[in-house]
Amino acid sequence: MASNPRILIAPSLLAADFTNLGQQVRDAAAAGADLIHVDIMDGHFVPAISFGPIVVDAIRRCTNLPLNIHLMVEEPDAILTQCIKKGGTDQVIVHAEACRHLHRTVFRIKELGAQAGAAINPGTPISAVEEVLPDLDLVLVMTVNPGFGGQSFIPGALDKVRRLARIIEAQGYRAQLEVDGGIKADHTAQDSVRAGASILVAGTAIFNPQETVDAAMTNLRQAVQGVRRTPVKGP
Repeated sequence: MASNPRILIAPSLLAADFTNLGQQVRDAAAAGADLIHVDIMDGHFVPAISFGPIVVDAIRRCTNLPLNIHLMVEEPDAILTQCIKKGGTDQVIVHAEACRHLHRTVFRIKELGAQAGAAINPGTPISAVEEVLPDLDLVLVMTVNPGFGGQSFIPGALDKVRRLARIIEAQGYRAQLEVDGGIKADHTAQDSVRAGASILVAGTAIFNPQETVDAAMTNLRQAVQGVRRTPVKGP
């Protein structure tokens, strides 16, 4: 088994203080965030409406960190050009459930100059992304049902993470494995890393009134420090 990759932390702005968004981004960067996770919701694919491309551009002006842009929209292809900055370092994640032609969408993201990711919901099998795994830069496993922050982690999603990690390793794919939903500095962060995740999206664990962003980032980083993936045999 290969050694564990460095665990990346992507604070999710969905949980940030929208009245002070720029400062929240800067605080997360100063606290050691590796990526900034930006959820774009259209009110159709998920019930909520959040950010759009104009806000994404404003967030870029607040940080040099790569943006981990998560498109929770019914027509992702329609807004790809608006969401991707030419020559940037962004990652753009589309949902397998929303793409009629996932392979084409993945390569369109790459053509526009971003890293390409595909996400699957808790009820979606890994077969929905398996055929494009060789072409992905990252694959996102939702550990809650998408659309709202502050939900509880779904433990059953860990098996999906383990199986994807096993496939990625066995085939030598480069895709990083990301989890999103209910990640906190308790067993959910550690369990996700043990299952094979290398990117942790964290919302209320980072942006909450009980502690500073710096303290929250430190707690989460310490929680996964030294945690290693658990080898799992089987298909």
